[in-house]
Amino acid sequence: MVLMLLGPVGRDDALAGSPMARFRGLPLSRIHAALESILSAHLAVEQAGLVAVDFYDGCMLYDFERHRMMLCDLDEYRAGPFTLEADRLPGSRRFMAPEEFVRGSVIDTRTTVFILGRALRLLLDAGDEEKQWRGTPRQLTVVRKASAAVPESRFPSVHSLVAAWHAAD
Repeated sequence: MVLMLLGPVGRDDALAGSPMARFRGLPLSRIHAALESILSAHLAVEQAGLVAVDFYDGCMLYDFERHRMMLCDLDEYRAGPFTLEADRLPGSRRFMAPEEFVRGSVIDTRTTVFILGRALRLLLDAGDEEKQWRGTPRQLTVVRKASAAVPESRFPSVHSLVAAWHAAD
């Protein structure tokens, strides 16, 4: 079994031999299967009443032999919704929702939707600069709605994001 952490994004990801570059070079069918694992896991997270905190590519382990995505280091996930009492939550800026940087903001399932939208965007792009989208235009529309800056403009739940994602496939 060859497990590799995919992240963190933005450092050596553009290097041809990096795990992220290898992952991004996989056929789309394999990437979609990995994304489905991430989305399915977060349906369970939502069902359990939790919200994603500190989810980023460093939480993603990909088995290049078995073509399986696994998640790790989810210990920051919390019961939600909750009010942010610090200046910011832990996490990677490339994955974090705007409200995660504002003391007093509500962190809820729409925050998880944002984080998942960013994961979809970054994993389905061929590069770090987000200029080489490999998905369909309809999928990109779903990603843009999921990662809207204003929480009320996002999908209201992980379930609704996943339904829109499947409909865009």
